[in-house]
Amino acid sequence: MDKIIILDFGSQYTQLIARRIRELKVYSEIVPYNITISELKKSNPKALILSGGPRSVYEENAPLCSKEIFNLNIPILGICYGLQLIAHLLGGKVKPAEKREYGFAKLNIIDNKELLSGIRNETQIWMSHGDVVVSYPRGFIVSASTLNTPIAVIENRERKIYGVQFHPEVKHTIEGKKILSNFLFKISNLKAEWNLTSFLENIIEKIKNEVNNGKVICGLSGGVDSTVTALILRKAIGDNVYSIFIDNGLLRENEFQYLMRKFREKLHLKVIGVNASHIFLKNLKGVKSPERKRKIIGNLFIKIFKEEAKKIGNVEFFAQGTTYPDVIESRSVKGPSSVIKSHHNVGGLPPDLDWKLIEPLKELFKDEVREIGRKLGLDEEFINRHPFPGPGLAVRIIGEVTRKRVKILQRVDKILTEEIKKAGIYNKLWQAFPILLPIKSVGVMGDERTYKYVIALRVVESIDGMTASWYPMPHNLMQEISSRIVNEVKEVNRVVYDITNKPPATIEWE
Repeated sequence: MDKIIILDFGSQYTQLIARRIRELKVYSEIVPYNITISELKKSNPKALILSGGPRSVYEENAPLCSKEIFNLNIPILGICYGLQLIAHLLGGKVKPAEKREYGFAKLNIIDNKELLSGIRNETQIWMSHGDVVVSYPRGFIVSASTLNTPIAVIENRERKIYGVQFHPEVKHTIEGKKILSNFLFKISNLKAEWNLTSFLENIIEKIKNEVNNGKVICGLSGGVDSTVTALILRKAIGDNVYSIFIDNGLLRENEFQYLMRKFREKLHLKVIGVNASHIFLKNLKGVKSPERKRKIIGNLFIKIFKEEAKKIGNVEFFAQGTTYPDVIESRSVKGPSSVIKSHHNVGGLPPDLDWKLIEPLKELFKDEVREIGRKLGLDEEFINRHPFPGPGLAVRIIGEVTRKRVKILQRVDKILTEEIKKAGIYNKLWQAFPILLPIKSVGVMGDERTYKYVIALRVVESIDGMTASWYPMPHNLMQEISSRIVNEVKEVNRVVYDITNKPPATIEWE
């Protein structure tokens, strides 16, 4: 099967490049930017992509790959930092831009014979860079520009080396998938052979061989990722997987009871339920830092998992539903990515974990996980559940987490969910949730002055969670939700709406 390798220079979009390539049914792998040439040759890629990154190529200790990659005689595409790296290593010049270009731009096409074949002139693209190529290497041509970037696309057609200053992998670049398709099929002559069915078969076989007759505990959060992980494990090793669902006191209203019934009666999973809400809330008392919250919650999860594992006896493996976005936003696993935030299921694991780790979904995005769930027989109601953070409502309460604040947010969350389901838009949205702000505002109720909490609503559309757009909610629906919240939740007197895309914001506030 044909393979394309992506060298990771730290872009927050690196995994999204891999996602787009897999959508085009080509197998892709991400490797560190400093992989040796001998290791690269062993992988036998048919083409290379150089990702974007947060650094500047001319900085001291900037991440640079070996120049020998250009002697492998395979097609290469550089994206953003990757374009600048090609120019830098092959004799061009990169310098800071006079004006940082971030957001939408129009691509002015000069030559559309290869990489830009079939792309419309002035097509919308997404820029995110502070440096520009001011002179390009010998043997290259400039095939496109933008208003602020004269050298936006370069091509060396003889050596099959290409670079784009923008990000074709994000949905904001309207014809980005077509550009990637041109590179994969017109330039690199790859075959579209990869699919999720073969991925599922391979991962089940891999788990069977790794676990053999050992015992696995699987942490359930109630979301689709961990549930699909548990179903994969059951398919691979049967009754040797013990799923553990912990009520940390930070779930949605009545969520623990509802999901325990679902897991046992509909999904027929072997689930151990643990009510530990008092432990989590006690340890979170006085804590305001979002990172400390995540670490505390992650460590408590592991502590309880260890206690349950002792009761089971002879547990060798621990499984969790880590996905690509979890990994990229928590730490740089394969490249020099900037840390955005830690997730409890990757950032909270201790270095001395007693078990071998199993993460069957760590190379997949949410929509791919959902498709795997369908293949395993998971019902649509569960598959379409909105993502819910591992630390739960703790990261939707800005500031200290208390039992009272949790109760407030649970009631607001229930109202929001009820209304968007009643409006028939739940499945259209990626996420819809409230955030309890650590401030109070003046209001008037029944001719009396009030001083109560403010709720922010975050409602977004997305395909994979790596980028997201705020949802333009109809005014009458917004009015109904706001009215219900301030009338039914007595501690709240003001509702505001978040209209920020990702990027620059993340979906969750903490």
